[in-house]
Amino acid sequence: VQLQASGGGLVQAGGSLRLSCAASGSGRIFSSHIMGWFRQAPEKEREFVTAIRWGGGRTYYADSVKGRFTISRDTAKNTAYLQMDSLKPEDTALYYCALLRRGSSFYYPQEYDYWGQGTQVTVSS
Repeated sequence: VQLQASGGGLVQAGGSLRLSCAASGSGRIFSSHIMGWFRQAPEKEREFVTAIRWGGGRTYYADSVKGRFTISRDTAKNTAYLQMDSLKPEDTALYYCALLRRGSSFYYPQEYDYWGQGTQVTVSS
């Protein structure tokens, strides 16, 4: 499975961006899989942002983005989305999407099997 993240950019504080993560390749996304978004700021560790169960659509959020970010998916298009509203300068980071095939440890990046290339989000104050 190949993951292609897109939609990053430069936005002012309080603005919005919508990221997309399209899955392609010989594999497919099954209902048991979990799609997650992580971010990594310079000189910081990669951190969990949000995740969604492909089957059923249950969602999980980091406290820092709860109420501002919304994850969704379109199973027909094999694409996940991250709607980011009320952006803050501290949201500035490289954002990655990732696919977890087995288990439910969605919070830990090492549990994920496939990663997108990352898309840069920069929020100016």
